[in-house]
Amino acid sequence: MTEQHNTIDDFDLITPGEETSQEDSLTANLGELPTVAVKIEKIAERQRQITANVQIPHPIEQIWKVLTDYEALVDFIPNLAKSRLLEHPNGGIRLEQIGSQRLLNFNFCARVVLDLEECFPKAINFQMVEGDFKGFSGSWCLEPYFFSEHVGTNLCYTIQIWPKRTIPVGIIERRLSNDLRLNLLAIHQRVEQLAN
Repeated sequence: MTEQHNTIDDFDLITPGEETSQEDSLTANLGELPTVAVKIEKIAERQRQITANVQIPHPIEQIWKVLTDYEALVDFIPNLAKSRLLEHPNGGIRLEQIGSQRLLNFNFCARVVLDLEECFPKAINFQMVEGDFKGFSGSWCLEPYFFSEHVGTNLCYTIQIWPKRTIPVGIIERRLSNDLRLNLLAIHQRVEQLAN
């Protein structure tokens, strides 16, 4: 018997209390959450750029190690059901990811296949080559910042998204801005756990 999976075409708004419960599970082992700034920009009628930033009080190398352990991302990123490396025709990095959220009695899924370019230690760029969007691309940017005598990392995640016509762009906007905030908090927590 197979489990019911709906595509991103069937996404709905966040159910009441869902955001809080995900954040509560993230904070279970973390004393205080950092602030995650999220900015949404309208690129075109149905295209958006969403940027999320967080400061992580650890060196870039530690954050890089977490971000590039691609198949382990499912272990700690909320709502990421699958993250697996695929064979790339030109020897690069190709990654398949499926986001899944349980709402009511259904799993709502969105699939992307991304080509990634690692530019250590500053950026990881990605571009969709196949998936449930008309367009999906972006980058992780890492910059050092200094506090006391230590060096931390400003982590910035930017995506440009172009949903298919059947998906209301407002729903995608709200869903992704919330998910990006939770994802950056999860990365912060993962770095903290590995450092201890």
